[in-house]
Amino acid sequence: MSGVLQGDERKTRAAARSDGRSDGRSNLRLYGLGAVAVVLFLGALQIAAMIKGFPGPVPSMWNDIAGTPKSMAVPWGGLALALVGVNVRTRIWALSLAVAIDVVGAILRLDAGRPFAVGNGAVIVLAGLAVYTVWHRDVSGIRSVCLGGLLILATKAGDAWLQITTIVRPYVLDEYAQLADHALGNPSWVVANWLEILGPGAYAVLHWVYIQLPVAAIAIAIYQLRGVASGRPWPTHHLVRTFLLIGLVGPIFYILFPVVGPMFAFGPAGDGFQIANLWPTVVPFDTSPSEIGFDGETPRNCMPSLHTAWALSLFIHSRRGPWWMQWGGTAWLVCTLAATLGFGYHYGVDLVAGVVLCLTLESILRDPERGWDRGRIRLVAYGSTVMLTLLLSYRYLAVPIGTYPELFGPAIVVLMGSVVGMFYATFFAAPGSALAIWGGRAGEETFSSARRAPSR
Repeated sequence: MSGVLQGDERKTRAAARSDGRSDGRSNLRLYGLGAVAVVLFLGALQIAAMIKGFPGPVPSMWNDIAGTPKSMAVPWGGLALALVGVNVRTRIWALSLAVAIDVVGAILRLDAGRPFAVGNGAVIVLAGLAVYTVWHRDVSGIRSVCLGGLLILATKAGDAWLQITTIVRPYVLDEYAQLADHALGNPSWVVANWLEILGPGAYAVLHWVYIQLPVAAIAIAIYQLRGVASGRPWPTHHLVRTFLLIGLVGPIFYILFPVVGPMFAFGPAGDGFQIANLWPTVVPFDTSPSEIGFDGETPRNCMPSLHTAWALSLFIHSRRGPWWMQWGGTAWLVCTLAATLGFGYHYGVDLVAGVVLCLTLESILRDPERGWDRGRIRLVAYGSTVMLTLLLSYRYLAVPIGTYPELFGPAIVVLMGSVVGMFYATFFAAPGSALAIWGGRAGEETFSSARRAPSR
């Protein structure tokens, strides 16, 4: 009897190993297809760049390898994210090589009289790590390398897309956005004046927070993915997925609703294309808005505010972390909102649209083990409807919105607040509470037991 049981156990273990190899091969094929899709997408962007006469993503990627990287933080952030899925020995070797390459590169640059820069080592090692993990069929390593690589490549694709927005949308809708912004009290003008009072110290802090948003996101993602290299299950959802989806979907709206921002359309940064030099001292009020022609350099990247969407996603994913992460997520969100307005990059209506976009896309990804139940479907449909309503209203109802701010201001805030409330009820309300039941989480105990790892 014992021999029979041992034989059955050996068969079971063999079957498990066979299933594991099968899953590994399936994952490798999936990652291979994903890599092909990314290459084709970047290739299409590069062809468009060559046709229209701007550099495109390929020269930028080459600069990260052998030239001067555009960003020093993003390459190292991507490498840090890639290392979460490999063992400690590989991490040490990878970090040592990346640091050595960057140190040598920095010395050679300074010796040649060129500006200081780092990041080449991180990108070179990341590329080598991709080959290494594929060669060793390390599925966890491949997965983390893909995340780190995608984060870097997304910035290259984003830069090319911003250039495309200036080509396909020569006219911008800033007069409509600014008029609608009267309903919210023209917060860009207000916050810009506050920053003027607070002085250069506040400006420097907000500027650093604004440009280092990807680094903060990587820090939270690394915390969420800690331990996966040692066998801990990958979480069913993490911040990088939301970041990438926002970066994929959000820029589509730049084409649909092209806006350059108050510091360009109403300030001296417009280089002669501005309507007037009014920002941030004089709030314009023109009840006959129209599309205005703008230059071929300034990206039409205001509507919606993706910095707001990304900062809000960072805030959401920090809620289930330790206290320092929760405080950090809150501070990053507040500072990012202040920077987007105070620097004149966005109107208040852009931020409202960014909030709705973030919560709608996060609702698609969050708690995948829950499935597409009534609560999720309702939230995604409602968020999409509110997003469409806001954009159409900004464009076609700008005059009444700006003329009657006491009516439309609260309406805009209520629309955004309703999406926030529905999102909280659907994913964060205490289990068993009336809000959770309304949000479709009455049976949470059923699907939570099926989780591979908690959704962050």
